[in-house]
Amino acid sequence: MRNKGLRWLLFLALVTGIALAWHHRERLDAAALEQWLEGAGLAAPLLFMALYAIGTLLFLPGSVMTLAGGALFGPVAGTLYNLTGATLGAALSFLVARYLASDWVERRSGGILGRLKEGVEREGWRFVAFVRLVPLFPFNLLNYALGLTRIRFSHYLVATYLCMLPGAFAYTWLGHAGLEAAAGREGSLRNLFLALGLLAAVLFLPRLMRQIRQR
Repeated sequence: MRNKGLRWLLFLALVTGIALAWHHRERLDAAALEQWLEGAGLAAPLLFMALYAIGTLLFLPGSVMTLAGGALFGPVAGTLYNLTGATLGAALSFLVARYLASDWVERRSGGILGRLKEGVEREGWRFVAFVRLVPLFPFNLLNYALGLTRIRFSHYLVATYLCMLPGAFAYTWLGHAGLEAAAGREGSLRNLFLALGLLAAVLFLPRLMRQIRQR
């Protein structure tokens, strides 16, 4: 009974957090993040990653955070911070879903839901790798959905971190190049074209992955 009450309390807190985050989502941009992080000094990357993780948990758009990370920290450090923050958020969402709803899903594992769980669990980490390389499903929703399966958390975490790297690097570079272009810095146009080329390569991944899976 006590455990059930705690679950309901956590669920209500999560729903309230998501509602508040979406209500204030328009305030989330690179300029606002820069103001929040301005006085953090050396702790700024840690604070940024924590904000990214919380934003992922609360269904805030990760693309905004990723572009902001590139603008604030550059393409290399920004990729590391973006990837780490996104993975932490994905891990939190996975664990919350597994703790809150796994028993409910287990009792209702027939029909479409059951077939989905069976397919995901049969593929294991390969399924996680595929959906991270090929973002066909909403990132935040997928994190929760995968928590309802029996995929091992360690496999989920490693596959998520490694297979989100190409997309994270492309979008981080785009954020960095966009800032340079807006500031009119030398070589900014070349960097912007490089960023768009990287993004195009990432968008080509779905076709490549489908060909690999068919073989």
